[in-house]
Amino acid sequence: MTLNSKIWNRKHTAWGSNKKEYQASDSKVVTCAAVWRMPKELESGSHESPDDSSSNAQTLELLCHLDNTAHGNMACVMWEPMGDGKRLISLADNNILLWDLQESSAKAVLSSSTALEGKGQLKFTSGRWSPHHNCTQIATASDTTVRGWDTRSMKQIYCIENAHGQLVRDLDFNPNKQYYLASCGDDCKVKFWDTRNVTEPVKTLEEHSHWVWNVRYNHSHDQLILTGSSDSRVILSNMVSISSEPFGHMVDDDDLSDQEDHHQEEKSKEPLQDSIIATYEEHEDSVYAVEWSSADPWLFASLSYDGRLVINRVPRALKYHILL
Repeated sequence: MTLNSKIWNRKHTAWGSNKKEYQASDSKVVTCAAVWRMPKELESGSHESPDDSSSNAQTLELLCHLDNTAHGNMACVMWEPMGDGKRLISLADNNILLWDLQESSAKAVLSSSTALEGKGQLKFTSGRWSPHHNCTQIATASDTTVRGWDTRSMKQIYCIENAHGQLVRDLDFNPNKQYYLASCGDDCKVKFWDTRNVTEPVKTLEEHSHWVWNVRYNHSHDQLILTGSSDSRVILSNMVSISSEPFGHMVDDDDLSDQEDHHQEEKSKEPLQDSIIATYEEHEDSVYAVEWSSADPWLFASLSYDGRLVINRVPRALKYHILL
């Protein structure tokens, strides 16, 4: 399950949304993907409200299918983080496919591809396109291994074998620190990696009691980490020690009028420690998707197997501690 809304992914409003489809073929379920365009009324910057009860229901416009018939079942689709929204990567079984959308977006051309080779039936489970390095790198998960790839040569650039004790479910790049990558998996752990040295994780979280399906960095404040799990919980963590602002904001002594104000100011400006900010238990079933809002950095959503969508905010006290 994915959250396809203008709030959650601004790129998708510009070029539609990648939508996985399920087709029955010879008693088998085949997963594929297509590119859709959202109605103009729902695009970012539109002043019209989609909640207007007087308006008619809007439909998506099918632009093109990503033809993966020769490559296997589609695991995920990733838009290029920067650029004009005309490039995307799909993972199909053990294949990485780089697509270019034509000017009309009515056709997707396969520009390059590579295959994961090894023993057994290797399949990708998830992937993430890095917003750094001029968008020339992606990370993929297959079984218990995390790999990095250069999209220009389609060659592997790093490999984290046994990144997790069981299946790796999801990945996400730190938006502000170019070498930092988060992973989560069926071993109930969330791990943070420096891709320049992958022998050991930089940090590990073990707060969930079942499979961790999603991990997401906050787009603006990379110390805020969101995770969702089959234990029906959403956990908001504060990983300030490995963030881009590990020491908080500095206090200028000249701005303090007296010793008492100085003491109070120092106390309020003490750097935050790594901790669990909040645990949300509004879901009654496995949480399969969590996502930060692209419009409001303090807003996030979670989606569970029973179809319940829950929207929450970062606690106000923490918000002001980060901002002030």
